[in-house]
Amino acid sequence: MKFHYKSSYGYQTQRGGALAGLFVLLFPVLLPSLFSPLSHASPSMFSGSACDAFWSFELVYGSYKMFHEWNAPKPRHLPLLKSALQLQKDPNAPKPRHLPLFKSALQREYVSQSLSSGATGKQSDLWVPLADQGWRPCVESAKAPSALPQKSQGYIQIFLDGGLNQQRMGICDAVAVAKILNATLVIPHLEVNPVWQDSSSFMDIFDVDHFINVLKDDISIVKELPDEYFWSTREYYATAIRATRIKTAPVHASANWYLENVLPVLQSYGIAAISPFSHRLTFDNLPMDIQRLRCKANFQALIFVPHIRELGDALVSCLRYPSSKNRVLGNGHLMDYIDAYNKQEPWKFVVLHLRFDKDMAAHSACDFGGGKAEKLALAKYRQMIWQGRVLNSQFTDEELRSQGRCPLTPEEIGLLLAALGFDNSTRLYLASHKVYGGEARISALRRLFPLMEDKKSLASSEERARIKGKASLLAALDYYVSMHSDIFISASPGNMHNALVGHRTYENSKTIRPNMALLGPLFLNKSMSWSDFQQAVVEGHENRQGQIRLRKIKQSIYTYPAPDCMCHV
Repeated sequence: MKFHYKSSYGYQTQRGGALAGLFVLLFPVLLPSLFSPLSHASPSMFSGSACDAFWSFELVYGSYKMFHEWNAPKPRHLPLLKSALQLQKDPNAPKPRHLPLFKSALQREYVSQSLSSGATGKQSDLWVPLADQGWRPCVESAKAPSALPQKSQGYIQIFLDGGLNQQRMGICDAVAVAKILNATLVIPHLEVNPVWQDSSSFMDIFDVDHFINVLKDDISIVKELPDEYFWSTREYYATAIRATRIKTAPVHASANWYLENVLPVLQSYGIAAISPFSHRLTFDNLPMDIQRLRCKANFQALIFVPHIRELGDALVSCLRYPSSKNRVLGNGHLMDYIDAYNKQEPWKFVVLHLRFDKDMAAHSACDFGGGKAEKLALAKYRQMIWQGRVLNSQFTDEELRSQGRCPLTPEEIGLLLAALGFDNSTRLYLASHKVYGGEARISALRRLFPLMEDKKSLASSEERARIKGKASLLAALDYYVSMHSDIFISASPGNMHNALVGHRTYENSKTIRPNMALLGPLFLNKSMSWSDFQQAVVEGHENRQGQIRLRKIKQSIYTYPAPDCMCHV
């Protein structure tokens, strides 16, 4: 009887637990009105919509994962961090490095997302678009348009390495070189990226027909070489020294260098293949029509392929119109949102470009709070890749930070945004590939900005299938969303940062440039109060929000498009 009693009791307990669990699952479905006020903070896991269900699993599972990360960073800026939020207890979350600041930041008032504009009273100035600065895009040649020469000097082949944005700049330089030489440009070949192993071609990323059409009055472009030059391939040039390959182009070569060294090859063989080519054309002492042609190629001719633009539009729509009330029932795809706006006011959103991969972390030689294990791992990686050729490794972490030479961590960029006035009602899109340290590394940023999104949280796996594992296409999608955001900010310099700063300057869009020389010493000051930190940050970024900066000698035309490609009116 005792055995039967225990068995019966176990059965009753399991049955009761199952019924209770079923009731908990069905309760929100049976009485949805009770839960509607929480729909923005905790969307249903069962809604079927990627826009609605961006939270629940990520927060629960993500916090468990990050607790087990060996390199979960301890907060460096504890006082600042304590100030920033109304500290939400989470035993699994790694402690912030700047805890006092972080706690202060967490104490910011939570404002209901029913304010659909996303701009609260104290935030209203942040979201105001840039005033007209008196500059306009100006990429057409100042000379009267003329027909292309009847005879081309030959074909120019370009082989480009690097990531998406380095290749983008190389493509624009190739257009300029073809113009200088009166040559026909073959659509550039994009090398396989050795880091990301992405074999995407020009036509996989960019709309090639649009590219050719926009530039048809400036240069001649072909998608492929004619049959008589079938032999001119990457493999051909990799096996031996070839007379038609130009491999000695100096960095920032002048127009005259190309006329003296490449034009004779074109005239002798009808073709010249240039590799390497990245950064092989000067930014100075070029005719104005060549400079403007580079900007025309960059800002007008290079647009992404339709499926990237369509997915990008869907992500932007989801960020601007996140209400579950507008969700179209069905397969839960983002495309279903585009026609579901009704009369809802669009929300504003910030794009944060966060480059915090292992390469960057190791090369910086800075300490990111992951303890001895992380320091050792980064030191070994740094030695393996650069073999002692990293200048920063000669300095201490404090020396590097005092000079503003350390990239901002996710926690630090979150504190910067909080100090500028963005609160936890701000919709934040994270443009990033892989963050070194995983979810643990970005946990502090997520706590400061709980409405943070990225590609994975917004798009379904089916929608991401065409770009999965393709770093260039993933970067293209982030670039597209960044160009459509109200505000863009990058945590560290780099090609993506430079490309977007230039492009958004060209379109007079608000872009916040972190003052690294200011922030480094601020984060080293462990006794600074939140009010002092906030005042210093606000004052130090008043003139770093998209104001026109004229290009100086040796600076990139793609980062500083004025005055070469913009006219003052």
